[in-house]
Amino acid sequence: MVGKVLGIKDLEQFSSRRSSVYVDPECDKFFELPLFIAASSNDITTKCQCFQFSPGKEPALRSYTEIQQLLQQGKKRDVKNILRENSWPINSPIRAQLWPMLCGQHQTKQQMLDGFYWEMVHQVFGTTELSEKPIMLPAFVDATHCLPYHLTSTGRAVADRIVNVLGYDCPDITYSPVLYPITSILLHFMSEEEAYICLAGLVGSKEKVFINQTKLQHEVTWKTVMQIAKKHTKSATSYFQRICPGLKLERIFMDWCWWILAGLPFQHLVRIMDCYFHEGIKVLYRVALVILNLFHKECQSNNEWSPDNIKNDIGNALIKFCKKIPVSPAKLLHAAFSIRGLSTQYISRIFIKTEMLLKSRSVLTSGSKQLIKSRSSDNLPTSQSQVNIQMMSHTLTIREKLHSESCRNLLFTLWSWLPVRITMYQPVLLYTTEEHGCSLTTFYVRVEQHEPTLLMIKTCNNEVFGAYCSSRWFERNVKDDKGQRQAYFGTGETFLFSLYPERAKYPWVGIEGDKDLGHSSELFMAADSKMITIGGGEGQAIWMDENIRFGKTDSCKTFNNPPLCPSGDFEIRVLEVYGFVGI
Repeated sequence: MVGKVLGIKDLEQFSSRRSSVYVDPECDKFFELPLFIAASSNDITTKCQCFQFSPGKEPALRSYTEIQQLLQQGKKRDVKNILRENSWPINSPIRAQLWPMLCGQHQTKQQMLDGFYWEMVHQVFGTTELSEKPIMLPAFVDATHCLPYHLTSTGRAVADRIVNVLGYDCPDITYSPVLYPITSILLHFMSEEEAYICLAGLVGSKEKVFINQTKLQHEVTWKTVMQIAKKHTKSATSYFQRICPGLKLERIFMDWCWWILAGLPFQHLVRIMDCYFHEGIKVLYRVALVILNLFHKECQSNNEWSPDNIKNDIGNALIKFCKKIPVSPAKLLHAAFSIRGLSTQYISRIFIKTEMLLKSRSVLTSGSKQLIKSRSSDNLPTSQSQVNIQMMSHTLTIREKLHSESCRNLLFTLWSWLPVRITMYQPVLLYTTEEHGCSLTTFYVRVEQHEPTLLMIKTCNNEVFGAYCSSRWFERNVKDDKGQRQAYFGTGETFLFSLYPERAKYPWVGIEGDKDLGHSSELFMAADSKMITIGGGEGQAIWMDENIRFGKTDSCKTFNNPPLCPSGDFEIRVLEVYGFVGI
């Protein structure tokens, strides 16, 4: 159902008719303005928000058509700059088109057919009519943070229905407290069906992170924010630690996302979403750091935020501060994007390190060469998956006479090394030299669009080793801003491993600490028409020729690994590459 954006006169007339129950009492001094009214007799998403018009002539703002053309041309950096700099009014009609387009660019599944959402609604509820009775929310929703942002009771019921359908369509979502608030925000500017499609794009995104979907991801995220804050807002974090010696810093950062989603005024939140829907969660990281710095300054100059007043509950004090934040949305974003040294690569390094540390606590080890067992069966492949892999894989068999229990142990060991989110998916054999031939061209055709991939080599001496490759092999063709192909690509999730005769994992050296280790420690993957390389810096961990027949392995700086087979040079008996279904 398509919504209609009202003109100022219509809005003024409507504001006199709407119920004051949807008005934030703190905003009485502002001009009250309902943002959007769905074109339905029920007014399912009537909303209001209070704000002040800024005086003076408004600067010229970019149009939806201009941004659409830039996206179609692949000029995402130009789009990023426009979104950061253009402060569209909160009631601007551009978002009804802009937000669906921004979210849609992240969609990895096939485009939804017309009516798909309503078919899903009918499957879940047996009807497309909106029930007058309350709808039970999925388990992944945090009931204490179902923020409605001035939606009517009917609008809230629509939000309830959307998250239910999304939970039905995406059963892998087990914990996602921010999903409901984002649903409510979307409904201010678009119809129910459009809001669902936007959420599906954000949830399904593979290149960027938008919405955490498990408790592990949620915990890794707030701990990542805490680690970044210790470096980029050192004075603020030290101050809060000092005035609350008995309070662990973790207690403050666990609620970091609610500083933004539950604290900031709606006009600030909408502008943040303009950037977030394009750039991902790193926008929220930046805003959180600015909030910390601003709060720290206020604590030193405003008695309301004196140590005696906030030391017993800094978390709530932060949210209270955000509700009357002393800067405009434009200044908040300008400060956020002015933070230096907060690159995507740096954030990814901290995130991956944190994830690995948390995961290491959830596994049991009994000796360096013993099988690493998962704490629960959730992170292990299903029985059918184990059977499928063992039936089709000659690599995991190692030798024809190897006991099947040894194969299971190898599989479990390898599975325990994968990132937790990947273990939810079933592996599928994409390429094997025994079936598809020994050609690098064929390898690329069958493998290059898959991310991640698991590459395993069995040599003629029965050694088995390989690599978990975090990025698509297609990225060998990606060019930089100067039009040059990048020699190396990939991320710090890439790791090497040896399965036979020794079992060992060699993660990226950057996991060990936050300091810059130099270019030679970030040479993850490289490929062209003549060879494939994994790992670099004073040697190549794995190198294979274009015929996938001969290779060599050395120590390298990226993974600090020994040669993966004793001789260094090897002849390939079998190469297998696995992808993961559903990613």
